[in-house]
Amino acid sequence: MIFDTSVWVDFLRGRQTANAELLQHHIYNDERVFICPIIYQEILQGVKNEHELAGLKELLLALDFLSLDGYFAADGGAAVYRQLRAAELTIRKPNDCAIAFYAIHFNLKLVHNDSNFDKIAKLTSLGTYAT
Repeated sequence: MIFDTSVWVDFLRGRQTANAELLQHHIYNDERVFICPIIYQEILQGVKNEHELAGLKELLLALDFLSLDGYFAADGGAAVYRQLRAAELTIRKPNDCAIAFYAIHFNLKLVHNDSNFDKIAKLTSLGTYAT
């Protein structure tokens, strides 16, 4: 599974949401947690100090990194965006289309707290995990 930044934020802030608890379960039970470059970047953008950064990087570096050529990923994210726009749905956060593309490409379920992904899933092959 891929856990969107929205779930990571809850997890890192100690919020007891179902998705944050699922992420915690996966991490502490050595179950596979996948991450793509965009989510990695978004998580690190929220770091407030160097001490927090070191611990967070240690946690993130233990995850399964998804890797795609940057141009291939950009093309795929843009294709998802165009597919939605053709259906008269505009996603205001283009990063969500790129994250969705990673999940679609690697055939992984996306765990999220962002209604954009529910909209994307209705019009693409994006699989989401509902708790």
